[in-house]
Parts: sequence; structure tokens; C-alpha cells
Amino acid sequence: MRIPIARPLLPTADDVLPYLKRIDQTRWYSNGGPLVLEFEERLARHCGEQGRVATVANATIGLTLALLASDLPPGSLCMMPSWTFAATGHAVLLAGLIPWMIDVGVETMALDAERSRSILPDAPGQVAAVIPVSPFGAPLDMAGWRRFRRETGVAVIADMAAAFDCVCASEIPAVVSLHATKTCGIGEGGFVVSTDPGFIEEIQKRANFGFWNSREATARSMNGKLSEYGAAVGLASLDHWPTIRADFQRVALAYRKNFREQPGVRLQTGFGNNWISSTMMIESLGDGAEAVAAKLAGQDIETRRWWGSGLHRHEAFCRFPRHELKVTEGLARRVIGLPCWRDLPNECVREICQIVARP
Repeated sequence: MRIPIARPLLPTADDVLPYLKRIDQTRWYSNGGPLVLEFEERLARHCGEQGRVATVANATIGLTLALLASDLPPGSLCMMPSWTFAATGHAVLLAGLIPWMIDVGVETMALDAERSRSILPDAPGQVAAVIPVSPFGAPLDMAGWRRFRRETGVAVIADMAAAFDCVCASEIPAVVSLHATKTCGIGEGGFVVSTDPGFIEEIQKRANFGFWNSREATARSMNGKLSEYGAAVGLASLDHWPTIRADFQRVALAYRKNFREQPGVRLQTGFGNNWISSTMMIESLGDGAEAVAAKLAGQDIETRRWWGSGLHRHEAFCRFPRHELKVTEGLARRVIGLPCWRDLPNECVREICQIVARP
């Protein structure tokens, strides 16, 4: 495509080299080395003063470990949106739980804590956990989810894979992706953040075969650690985070400016002003996602239906229980991702918006 949907830009070899030389000096390559510890400390500061962080090999493993660390009854239900990426559902299955897919809000595209509590009696079994998902990097109502957990006793794990920019440490564990396509990318990686140091310690243990100060496996676990090499790229990314954020914000604000006079296109609330992401999502209220994709493809411009038609349409998840999904079905018809990358020229953004506006 002439204008691709994404062109990830990670730290250069020169940016990473000082950290690689530190690896050469220590000859420590994995298993909680000094770079990983430094990376976790800097990530914790990014997430707030009370934050504690455990890095993991990727966010799917992070979600799985967060569910395992919550010690939930095997075979119980995990409430989750169908409007999410497949990784959310896979993590639920890997943790031995059953996805129960429920609908999201029209405006937020996310689960609502109050509505989720109101439909608990409709569950086709015991609900042990819920995973609210940040839609494409948008903030979640964490205060609402804290009340939900306190009043229901149901474990809450926040899937904030794309929300590096706005994630804040809280008693609700949050899982963030560091994939190459995310704003703070390292290639493959992720982290879990919480204000509960005991929970983070449990994640670290379960990401290391269940070992903790011994060679005895003490809990259901896996090898989910981040290597020193991943941490080296991560530290270089954090060094440049203000510039990375400014680049993505420029692109976001260019889209906001060019879509300002288009009533048939809706952008996510606060995008570009209060938070940024590496995806540019629009809701086409008139033409719909397929028509927008066809118009742009005709000009060699790539688009992406990042979350497709919802997990309930995937072969791997279609057999699992679901609540009514009217909003999800509507979003699947209307929401589409446009090109978004750090050095996407403003002229390209203007061209994309003009094509989308054509009848």
C-alpha cells in the first residue's frame, strides 16, 4: 500500500547500544537481570508513585498470569467484552476459565462497571473474574471497577494493552503491551502494574516456573519472563518517550483537525487531547467501515478492522456463552482503523480525511 496502516519505529541500534554493552559487562541475559529491574522501576514511575511492576514476555502472558495469580476456581466464568482483541479471550482460556462475552457502551466502547454488576444474575454459572478492556488505548473508569470489586467480590483485571500513555497504578491490576505496534514498543513484551506488591511478586513468581527463593515450583506457572535484551530496548524507548508521545499526538491532532467538519465521522472521546495511541480509530456513522475501507483501498491506503466483528464471531470463541451484543454488532459495522504512525506526514492525514469524506 502507498500509505500503510502502521510503520513501527523502535529505538535505533545506536540508542540501544549503551544498554547492550551493559549486558556484555554483566553477562546476565535473563532471569531478572539488572536491566529488567531498572526497566521495571522506570515503568512503575511512569504509572504513578505507588506503582509496582512485573515485566512479562508479552501482554497475553501477562493477562494469563494475572488471572492465575488471582487463584480463581477452574472452569468458572470470566466476564469480558466481545469487542476486544483475540488475546483477551485466549488468556482467559489459558488460565482455565470460560469466557462470558457481554456488551460494551455505545459511547465508551468499553464494559461499564454498573451495567456489568446489574447483569451478574444473568450469568450461566459462577462468575469469578471480569476483564474490562481499554478500547484502543482509551482510559477506563478504574474508580467504578474498584467499587465493582469491593461490592461483588469478583476479581477485576484490566486489559490496557494499548493504554501505555494513560495507565495509572491502582489496586486493580492492569496489563499493558509493549509490542512493536504500541506507542512504547520493544518488539515483544508487556508488564503488569498494581499498587499491591504481593500481587506483583506473585506475577514474578508465576512467570518463572513458580520458583521463588528456591528451585521448587510452588504454583501453576510458566516461563513468561522478559529478557535483558527486551529490557535494553525498553529502556531506550523510555529515554525517548516524550518525543514518541509528541509524534503520536501530532498525528492524532492532525486527524482531529481534518475531521472537525465531518459530522458522519466520530472519534474516540479525548483522543489526541487527553490521551494518545498508536491506532487511529473512527466510527463511520454514515457509510460504515466497509465503504470507508473500499474508498481508501482504491487510493492504495491501508485500513484495518483491528477487532473484526467481535470475538463471538471467531471460530475459537463462538461456542462460549454470551449476553446480548447489539452494541458490539453495531461497532463492528462502523469502526475502522486508519493509518497511524509516528512520522506519518500531515499531508497524508489530510488526504485520508478528504477521501473518507467523499460521497
